[in-house]
Amino acid sequence: MIDIEGARLGAEAARRLRQADCCTIEPGLSDDEFERIEAEYGIRFSDDHRAFLAVGLPVCSPPQEGATWDKPWPDWRNGNPDDLRSHLAWPTEGVVSAVEHGYWHTSWGTRPAEPEAARMAAEEHLAGVPRLVPLYAHRFLPAGGGTSGHPVLSIWGTDIIYYGEDLAEYISHEFEEGHEHPETWNPQATVAFWQDFVQ
Repeated sequence: MIDIEGARLGAEAARRLRQADCCTIEPGLSDDEFERIEAEYGIRFSDDHRAFLAVGLPVCSPPQEGATWDKPWPDWRNGNPDDLRSHLAWPTEGVVSAVEHGYWHTSWGTRPAEPEAARMAAEEHLAGVPRLVPLYAHRFLPAGGGTSGHPVLSIWGTDIIYYGEDLAEYISHEFEEGHEHPETWNPQATVAFWQDFVQ
């Protein structure tokens, strides 16, 4: 059951995306499709993300020069499973890459001296961090049914910034020309580990 605030945010985000007229929007995902996707990929969409995708499934967007993804919207209905798994792994793989270049999270204790041992230890630690679910290209929302209102995070390795105070505001920021954050804009990360990079 989606909470009222999650339903409101998801519907508002879907309305803003449709108004921006920037991508193809297919019919939204059904409850059966959500059940299949969440089981197959081991995730739970946050309530606002689920409500957003239930209203309409964005599936394509004009390619951006130098973009990492040809299709930045994850196609949860018909997308290639390997591509979707790769997209889901993007945040943690970026941290592993940073570890290979010297990064080490303070909560992990002493960094192993050998590079391969450091990488393996980082992968073990990262297996336990909260999951993030791709929203669009390298923009992510935390996973978690029964939750909503998370800031959208833009993730490139350990370079992580806020890209929207919540899902609806993110859509405006990403797709509405001339959008400026409201004066009250003050996003606060809501999930362990990932919040360490943006505070």
